[in-house]
Parts: sequence; C-alpha cells; structure tokens
Amino acid sequence: MSVSERYRQAWESYWRNTSDVPGDAIWDADPSLSAAPHLDLLAPHADPSLPIVDLGCGNGTQTRHLATRFERALGIDLSRAAVEHARRADPAGVAEYQQLSLTDAAGMRELSRRLGDANVYMRAVIHQSDAPDRRAVAEAVATLLGRRGRGFVAELTAESKAVLGELAASPGGPPPKLRRVLDHGLRPADAADKEIPEVLAEAGLEILAEGPTALAQTEQWPDGSRVELPARWFVVSRA
Repeated sequence: MSVSERYRQAWESYWRNTSDVPGDAIWDADPSLSAAPHLDLLAPHADPSLPIVDLGCGNGTQTRHLATRFERALGIDLSRAAVEHARRADPAGVAEYQQLSLTDAAGMRELSRRLGDANVYMRAVIHQSDAPDRRAVAEAVATLLGRRGRGFVAELTAESKAVLGELAASPGGPPPKLRRVLDHGLRPADAADKEIPEVLAEAGLEILAEGPTALAQTEQWPDGSRVELPARWFVVSRA
C-alpha cells in the first residue's frame, strides 16, 4: 500500500512553502510544550537505551528533543521538503532524518531490521491520514516496536475540529498559519474518536496507558492566548 499522490503532494507543497523560522508551521510548538511532557508519560514504560523514531517528524523540532532523552533519535517523514528542513535545522546532527512513507510496509520492515526494537513517538499523524491509510500507519508503529519497544501516540479528538472551526471563523477569516493548512488541502481532526483505539488494536497494539491532553499550537486567539487542540494520548506496546 502507498499513500495517494494527492496526499503526498499536499504535504510536499506545504513544507516547500514553509520557512525555516521556528513556529512557522501551526503545530511546530516548542518541545517544552510538546515532546517533553509527552516523554514524561512514556518514560515509565520505555527503555531509553533503545532508539526512538519520530514518525511524521516534519521539520524535526520534536526529534531533536527526543535525542536529548534517548541514545539515538531518527525522524521519518513522507515529505522530502520536511526532511530537508529538519536537516538544515540540525547542523550538528544530533538526530537522523529519512524520507519514508509510513504506509510503505517493506520500507518500515527494512528500517526495523536496521534499528532493532525501537521506541516510537507519533504526534497527530493518524487523524489527518487518508482513511484507507490509517491502519497501515498504526502497523508501522507495531513493526518498529518489536518486542521491547514502547510507543507514544497522540491524536486530535473530534472536539478539536470544533476548535479549529471557531479559529477559522475569526474576524478576518482563518489566521495565516491555519489558512496555509487549509489551502494545501490538509485535513486536521478527520478521524472519529473511537477509530483511533480501534485502529491501534487492529494493528496488533496493546494500550498500556492513556489519557486526555491538548496539543499546543503556534497560532493565537484574537485575545493573544495560545491555541490548544483537544487530543488523547496512548502509550502502546505490541500485543
């Protein structure tokens, strides 16, 4: 299975039209608001001596933080432009980056052979994947975990779609960072809440812990407060 050309081109054009300025992407929050608290939830379950793979790494902001907590960090993204952003932002090479589709089962198996059992960090990828691809994305997590790896998965809830709708209805229309997401045909919060745990189970994953959270964005409300999108987190292992 491979992702649709529409989906691939949407992400490629989005990242080509995104600058290297930190926070230019609406979800490019500082790791202190994102990967750091997420890793605190994963830490009780995960072996830090295993590598960690950031699936859907984008420009690598979170990947570079993962590298401070694990011996090896690798960011994977569908978009070549995103991987180029990540490498430019990491001249010291604290993490590694590779272009690979999460729906490329053979590619994920080859990556797993290369890394061995690994931990996984995946923030807000399933919910905006095309519906036929969601199980394959979850199966990529299962492939990489192997027997000893543990994964952290955070996904937007349906409630976040209403928040984005409210933001889009701001006076003057959607703020610039959200407008770019919509203009490139990306579809945030597109999966139903019950679908996420179902897809994880179908992929052979067991949920070890879960809870509500909110994903910090780099956009602001008209009053200057930070936009946060309701989400749910899961720590998973192979069943």
